[in-house]
Amino acid sequence: MTRSPFGRGAVQGLPFLVIIVPFGALFGVAATEAGLSLTQILAFSSIVIAGASQFAAIQLMVDGTPAAIVVLSALAVNLRMAMYSAALAPHLGPAPAWQRAVIAYLLVDQVYALAQSAYDTETAWSVSDKVGYLIGVALPVFPGWVGATWAGAVLGARVPEGLSLDFAVPLAFLALVGPMLRTRAHVAAAFVSVAGALLLAWMPWNLGLILAALLAMAVGAEVERRT
Repeated sequence: MTRSPFGRGAVQGLPFLVIIVPFGALFGVAATEAGLSLTQILAFSSIVIAGASQFAAIQLMVDGTPAAIVVLSALAVNLRMAMYSAALAPHLGPAPAWQRAVIAYLLVDQVYALAQSAYDTETAWSVSDKVGYLIGVALPVFPGWVGATWAGAVLGARVPEGLSLDFAVPLAFLALVGPMLRTRAHVAAAFVSVAGALLLAWMPWNLGLILAALLAMAVGAEVERRT
């Protein structure tokens, strides 16, 4: 039986729940430990929908960083979304504005990866087919992320006060970054980001983190260009 692009996307997006559910639950636990209410945590995940930047923001909030720096840091972590948008623009640019708005809201790493791969192989798809496929992929991702966040927040609220869960944030980042170190550019960017963050740790409000991230992206892009 031949599935529609939407149905195919929904089926292919399901395996991502294996990653999204534990990661979302971990964010819910970490956010609860940071002092956020259940409503704030769910709003956070529903509006941002980006695990890495959410963890970064939570850590900065715990450290008492000014709100403007927290927002700037989260935006720096999410700069890759701009590259995703540019890569998909040739395929989805002709779609109606409201559809592009929905796509922009739902565009996360997993959705982009599958959509880009499918668009490269299914050259006969119309713009409508491409939109349907991407929405299908995102279908299990959004409720899975928010639902897992809720479960983690409820679990975190039941953890005894004396049991610190601060270790959850660095562990989450290790799990997120590790599988991505596949090329020289990735390794170079990771090395520069770590070295830069350590060397610039003296800067106030964790501004060193932002500068290290920008420097790491520049180095990674240059290594990618040369290789």
